[in-house]
Amino acid sequence: MFARLLATSGRCSPSMRTALSRGYRTTSPRLSAASVSGGQVISNAGKYTMNTYARPSLVLSHGKGSYVYDTDGKEYLDFTAGISVMALGHGNSEIAAVISDQASKLVHCSNLYHNIWAPQLASDIVEATVAAYPHGTQGIYAKPASGKSPARVFFSNSGTEANEGALKFARKYGKHVAESGVLGKGTSEALRGDPNLKCNIVSFTNGFHGRTMGALSVTANPKYQKPFTPLIPGVQTAQFNASNQVGAFVDERTCAVIVEPIQGEGGIHAAQVDFLRALRQRCDQVGALLIYDEIQCGLGRSGKLWAHQMYPEDCSPDMLTMAKPLANGIPIGAILVSDKVAELIKVGEHGTTFGGNPLACRVGCTVLGHIAKPEFLKHVQEAGVLLEQELQQALAPFVGKQVVELRGDGLLRGIQFSSDPTPIIDLARDRGLLLVGAGSNTVRLVPPLNISFADIKRGASIIADCVNSHFSRGQHP
Repeated sequence: MFARLLATSGRCSPSMRTALSRGYRTTSPRLSAASVSGGQVISNAGKYTMNTYARPSLVLSHGKGSYVYDTDGKEYLDFTAGISVMALGHGNSEIAAVISDQASKLVHCSNLYHNIWAPQLASDIVEATVAAYPHGTQGIYAKPASGKSPARVFFSNSGTEANEGALKFARKYGKHVAESGVLGKGTSEALRGDPNLKCNIVSFTNGFHGRTMGALSVTANPKYQKPFTPLIPGVQTAQFNASNQVGAFVDERTCAVIVEPIQGEGGIHAAQVDFLRALRQRCDQVGALLIYDEIQCGLGRSGKLWAHQMYPEDCSPDMLTMAKPLANGIPIGAILVSDKVAELIKVGEHGTTFGGNPLACRVGCTVLGHIAKPEFLKHVQEAGVLLEQELQQALAPFVGKQVVELRGDGLLRGIQFSSDPTPIIDLARDRGLLLVGAGSNTVRLVPPLNISFADIKRGASIIADCVNSHFSRGQHP
């Protein structure tokens, strides 16, 4: 408005008037892999970014499929996939085309307004989840009498934000249960007197749920927690897979239990059926919500759409959090919320500026459209079996000695060593294979979900060569 008034006022020169009528033109700095060295990048990172990551001295510039390349042109087979993010691989031409098209139309409009793609992705998530588990009847699968959707979605920007939202929703649900008087006369009277008493959250050893304050509080790892104590109150830590402890930890003051069906960061540990069943039953008894964190193990990584779909229907969650692969590297997170929880959350009680933006959600629709296909999930299952077979054969001489165990499902695999495997990870990188560690002295194997069988065999061969080479020198990781 000011520019238009100035341009028509006669108080500016013709050249200024022309410039003002055109508006501000943006120009982008041109930066390419060829124009900057890896050394310059690392130097700038040390000078201008916070020192929160331990990284090797290589700089990645681009990728294609299951491979990435550094600024020196070296090729790496990527068994990290950005830590379980790049489900459809690097440089995916379909994803690139979707991003380009949507970026030229509408990237962001905030949640002041509807956009086309957020409701579409929410619908796709709910419908794909129900279709993949048609016998589900509890939690997110419980069908409301009104005929409405059994679950609804809240979009965030990351996994830790999704978990924060789930914990926040659980706190409100706890108050609702406390005020409703459904837990027996004595308990109900006490909770009605102070609904804030039903606020406790139970999490488990070796779990990882994020680094923001609430998510960190339910991540029982002193390495992450100690520098930032005190954390949020009311969090209790129980032993993972200890079914006999569930009743002692989950009680009438518990509002939520949060657990990973398959622990990723903690070392690739799968929950036992009896454990998840006990959690579901106990949560129902005391009016608590069961939250499954499937940020790493979900969206096809296990060979099922969701890892919990490998379990019986009486293990189903009330809320499910997701993120990592949903938009193949574009930041996004989401909470899938059962109807009984969604009905309690009112306008203004939660929100986000960027969550549900049209760019991320359109990419999410494309990614989920592939992952939810039965033939895609069959490929993940077959690739996982092949990887397991190749590793079992190659590492057989070391199992029970330097190698403690091979475990996992689908393309979420772990090799647990008797002690720190960092030297093997470093050796693999030198030989062109990227690996990532996890808890319990475990090497985590999480390649792109569409990786070829040939690349599965190649990766397993490099791992075997590195293990053989390391131990033949008498080294013990």
